[in-house]
Amino acid sequence: MPEIAWSRKVPVRYEADVAVLGGGIAGVCAAAAAARSGAKVVLVERFAVTGGNMTTGGVANFCGDVRGQGEVFDAILKDLTAWGAIKLPKTVFDHEILAIVLQEMLLRRKVGLLLHTRFVDVCEKAGRLTECIVCGKSGPEALRAKQLVDCTGEGEVAHAAGFATMKGRPGDQLQLPMSMMCFVRHVAKKHAQPQLPEGWFEPCRTKGDLPMTSPWPNGPGGTALKIKIPMFDSTDTESMTAAEIRARRRMMEVLDYFQRAGNKPWRLDHCSPRIGIREGRRVVGDTVLKVDDLRAGREFDDAVARGTFYLDGHKPDDDKRTYILSKSQMQVPPYQIPFRSLIARDGRNLLMAGRCFSADQLALSSARVSTTCSMMGQAAGIAAALAVEKKCDPRQLDPAAVRRLVVERGAKLDV
Repeated sequence: MPEIAWSRKVPVRYEADVAVLGGGIAGVCAAAAAARSGAKVVLVERFAVTGGNMTTGGVANFCGDVRGQGEVFDAILKDLTAWGAIKLPKTVFDHEILAIVLQEMLLRRKVGLLLHTRFVDVCEKAGRLTECIVCGKSGPEALRAKQLVDCTGEGEVAHAAGFATMKGRPGDQLQLPMSMMCFVRHVAKKHAQPQLPEGWFEPCRTKGDLPMTSPWPNGPGGTALKIKIPMFDSTDTESMTAAEIRARRRMMEVLDYFQRAGNKPWRLDHCSPRIGIREGRRVVGDTVLKVDDLRAGREFDDAVARGTFYLDGHKPDDDKRTYILSKSQMQVPPYQIPFRSLIARDGRNLLMAGRCFSADQLALSSARVSTTCSMMGQAAGIAAALAVEKKCDPRQLDPAAVRRLVVERGAKLDV
């Protein structure tokens, strides 16, 4: 493609000890943990609320073990319970209330929030990152920080710095498929969703025409539907555009089927503002967590998080309820996640947490769930703040000291 070069001077408007890029559950927990350690923290989030797939993605259920994830996740559960937005031991919650809970928790901890703000680029020299270029309504500005945590999901910080990343399955790089969450109201039959107008989209004539569709509870008088949308790349602009278009078309085709063939008295209320992403870029870390580590329930001397979820790898090249592995191969025992998989191999002061941590695709299919991402985020935030305090890079920290703080903050690492 043709290329141009461009440059401009931008103001260094923000300074922090720790900059967290991406405000999903991993980023929230990283920022909250670093702030509790006394660091000055700025969290950058491209949407109006934090929470990522849990809020803007419409996913209203915590997968994995909600116990022993650490004090940040415990605080989230406590506040959701206070709002009547979750009833433990059930793990379904009100995702609109979660957005408020996360916002207020971050503000109580004095985290600097930059909403409606996108990460654009990063200044790098010999592996050290000095400033991030971010862009919100004020235009391009710089955020200077001593330590950075990439929680973008797509490894955007590492990619912009030229650090090694990986994505998808070996060979064709196909990623774990996305899903669109849509929400319907139960109404009187006369108010049900009208059928597709003639000539619009491709109606599902039989049940076999439907994509994988999973009903979710969504409070009184409502249901959520999760619809599988495969074969798109979350790291490519045109592909993400096509994914959103395809998802909304499929949503209307699915609703039409349930209204026409299923006789469901449903009416579309809304769909999530963004499609749900399972996999983007993964940053190559000091170690890459492998699926064999999970199957062995492997323990690590530098363990800072723990996973319990099964290998939930949906087949990436069809839209049916198919999986990469057979059912007998999907279960894994509890396993540990090492600190080294949260340190960018090519960087000096870049940590990562959430679905862009260092793992192969099948390991990610388990570790990507919200509870485990929360643990990784808390550990990364603790380590980033400790590196600021010790005036060193994260890999120069004593891993035992990081692990000790993680455990003191309520994380259960035993397998």
